[in-house]
Amino acid sequence: MSEKAITPSAASRVPEVADGESSTPVTGLSSLADGVFTAIEAVLVALSCTFMNQRSSVDELVFQLKRELDRYSPEGKLPSSRALVERFRVSPVTVSRALAQLAAEGLVVTRPGAGAFRARPRAQSVPPGDTSWQEVALSAEPASDHVPRSVDASGVLATLAAPPPGVIEFNGGYLHPSLQPERAMAAALARAARRPGAWSRPPVEGLPELREWFARGIGGRTGAADVLITSGGQAALTTALRALAPPGAPVLVESPTYPGMLAIARAAGLRPVPVPVDAAGVRPELLAAAFHATGARVFVCQPLFQNPTGSVLSPARRPEVLRIAREAGAFVVEDDFARRLVHADAGPLPEPLAALDSDGVVVHVGSLTKVTSPSLRVGVLAARGPVLDRLRAIQVVDSFFVPRPLQEAALELVGAPAWKGHLRTVGVELKGRREAMAAALKLGLPQLSLPAIPVGGYHFWLRLPDGGSESALLAAALRRGVALAPGRPYFSAEPPAAHLRLSFAGVADSAEIAEGVRRLRAAWDESGVS
Repeated sequence: MSEKAITPSAASRVPEVADGESSTPVTGLSSLADGVFTAIEAVLVALSCTFMNQRSSVDELVFQLKRELDRYSPEGKLPSSRALVERFRVSPVTVSRALAQLAAEGLVVTRPGAGAFRARPRAQSVPPGDTSWQEVALSAEPASDHVPRSVDASGVLATLAAPPPGVIEFNGGYLHPSLQPERAMAAALARAARRPGAWSRPPVEGLPELREWFARGIGGRTGAADVLITSGGQAALTTALRALAPPGAPVLVESPTYPGMLAIARAAGLRPVPVPVDAAGVRPELLAAAFHATGARVFVCQPLFQNPTGSVLSPARRPEVLRIAREAGAFVVEDDFARRLVHADAGPLPEPLAALDSDGVVVHVGSLTKVTSPSLRVGVLAARGPVLDRLRAIQVVDSFFVPRPLQEAALELVGAPAWKGHLRTVGVELKGRREAMAAALKLGLPQLSLPAIPVGGYHFWLRLPDGGSESALLAAALRRGVALAPGRPYFSAEPPAAHLRLSFAGVADSAEIAEGVRRLRAAWDESGVS
């Protein structure tokens, strides 16, 4: 299985002579040009053959290693990279790519400085649940309302708009550049671009290895065949809501909730119906009442570190939510956006709702964007039953597929040894920023009510005193050089009180947080909020 140097025969071929042309050799500049073009052709063909041979070597090495994995017990150490290079007579790059592919398939685990180990086997498959109820939910009669032609994007733009120079960004929804894995992403993109076929058309569902990686993270009954790769979480939510509810239909949403989801629902002609949340997540008795009153077939929620409250759906409520939705013949769209934004001091996380679902109730949405970069727009939709075909059809019509180089880069990134280190670093840094902002607010603005300090996500949800004006405080804050996110867009109906959402992920460090809170205190005094 050795990697052989390839000398393409095409380099020695002479172009055929067309009819009517002289076969007499041309001298001078023409002869020189022919030589240059022939040399270029030889180089290009050689490079192409080399890449093809390297890809073949990777596939062959993966095949051989898969055959030998049974020799090792779970957590057993595989031979070193050097030993594999010597044994199979391949390059270190080939060994690295083969191990990365095995890691992406969940067969091995790589540990920096320690080597590669056989992964523990996945839990035994469980019998499939009953998804026949979906036929009724997917056939609900369309309402007469038309899809609106205008869209209100103000709630989304509040967190996407770049603030003026010198303004501290407490309204951001992404990691500060210093927290983004820019070097790792650049290296992953470079490796991905060199993969043979990297620029060819991918499967419309997504690359199989990337779908398998996402499926393992979701757990439960979810397999790679249940997964669609999307262009980020926002695109996944858009596809899900278009697939599950006709224009004019009600859709149940948490209150408060993510403004981007409310904008999607309204743009699709849906009617968001609020269901209040508390410190333990959505309130099941109010969810059941909302299903009964509206006949809704969809409930959208964020069970983990909800945006904006930071609440986590409690263990007791999780099966209740699934039971209530199942009895209503409805889907639960689970937006699991914050799973990789867990802070260093958080305990074990609850499984996704999708891992508890046996009957295809949950449509799961996830993304790599929040924990990497706004421009790494790679997300996931996972569902089981007939609904998956509808989700796939809508995505194909809307966007065909996610560009293959981006998928390849994502696969390279999450399969690299540095990936877990990046997640740990983000967890430590978010914890430090959270503590810095909490301390600064307690000292400088005790008037703001902070009912909970989440151990995941990137923001605080603050209530203003009764009678406080969001708009006056926001305007004064911007004049003082700090950008905030108003609370009003997070409510689909009238808000019970004025709120602010402050993000600590988009700032450079704790010093910038302290300065931002100082400016906010000055804006508070200027605006007259008491």
